[in-house]
Formats: sequence, C-alpha cells, structure tokens
Amino acid sequence: MKNRLKNVSERMLKLGLAALAHANWHANYYSFTGYMWSELSVLQAAHAAEILIKARITQEHPLLIFEQLPRSNQTNEEFLSYNQLIEKGKTIQYFDLPERLWASTGIRISNLELYQRFGKLRNSIQHFANPIEYNCCGEARNFIYEVIDPFINECWGLCAIDFNEDTEPYIYLIETLFANQTKFLVSEQAAISCDGHIFDNPDNSSYKKIMLERFKLAGGTILFNEK
Repeated sequence: MKNRLKNVSERMLKLGLAALAHANWHANYYSFTGYMWSELSVLQAAHAAEILIKARITQEHPLLIFEQLPRSNQTNEEFLSYNQLIEKGKTIQYFDLPERLWASTGIRISNLELYQRFGKLRNSIQHFANPIEYNCCGEARNFIYEVIDPFINECWGLCAIDFNEDTEPYIYLIETLFANQTKFLVSEQAAISCDGHIFDNPDNSSYKKIMLERFKLAGGTILFNEK
C-alpha cells in the first residue's frame, strides 16, 4: 500500500487545481451554448476546495484524511491493503475538513463562515434544487478568491488567478474580477502577462488602489481607463 500512496498528495493537488480551473471558467464566463454553468461553478469550486484541503493534509500522512479505517478483524491479511482502504475506509466529509486541517497542520481556513455556508449551497444544488435567492456565479467567485486563493497561496505559494481554462489565461478573467470588485492575489506570471494592459475602471478608489499595489508588488503595472 505504501507504494500506491507514495505520491497521493501530488496527485490530489493536480486534480484539485484542475477542478479550480474549471470552477474559475464557469464562475467568470458566460456561454450561449453551455447549460447550468452557474450551478456547476458552485459544485466545482466546493469540489476543488475539498480536494485541495485533502492534498495538504495528506502531505502530513495519507491516512489523516480518513475518519474511519478498516479494522484488523475485517481481513486475514497482515497489513492494511490499498484495496481494503478504498473499499472499507471512509474519508472525512467537507464540513469536518477545516478541523482536521488545523489539527494536522496548524493551518486555518480563511473565512470559515463562508466555507460552511458555501458547502450548504453546494449540497442544496447537488441534492435538491438551486436556491433562487442566490447568484451562484457570484457565490462561487467569492468562495474561490476568499477561501481557496489564500489557502493555496499559504500552502504552495500558488494563486487562483493562474488556474483558468480560457485560451487567454488572464485578461478576460481579470476584467470580470475587476467588474465585480473581487480582490485576488496576483502572481508574477499574471503581473507580467498583464503588464501595461488597460482595464475598465472599477469605480472604487480603495479597491483600485489595493489591486494596483498587488500588481506592482508582483512585478507588473496595469492601467485603468478614465470614464
């Protein structure tokens, strides 16, 4: 089993980041042919967070993501096998992950209240119906950049802005984030890619100041047009 679990944290990190890219795509873009993108953005963002948190926990030990392990009296084998773990083990659920993360790594989830509320929205959409009082894309966007973004930055030095499925990786995504006055962490790659680009003015001086400073610290300069 040790060989099967050897690189589990790396595999989970890659999968979680792929789910994040999918969530960014569905939360911040519009499709004339796609179906239920807004609802899917919630499912994908929650899924991404769940996998990414587990990826960090498994860096400490792969078995830490399980709340229930197979018992020794359930097998005739001397050691716990991979197949037994998959068949009889039970991993920690979404709502309990922040506590296991803290206990195993000392890391706390930013905006825990949003994390828990978003999980309930995900469950509502997945198991029953879309609550009409929610803007699903807006909720997913806030979750990505208020919960996932600071988490992956603290754990791996990554930024959510770098994970997107558009062929133009930054400009249109950032335009949407600016339009919604969403604060986000800026990577060096994003800053260089957008260096000198003129974006629409977000009409919020304090927000604009924060984002200009973040791009500057990351090594790039962006401009806002004057309306």
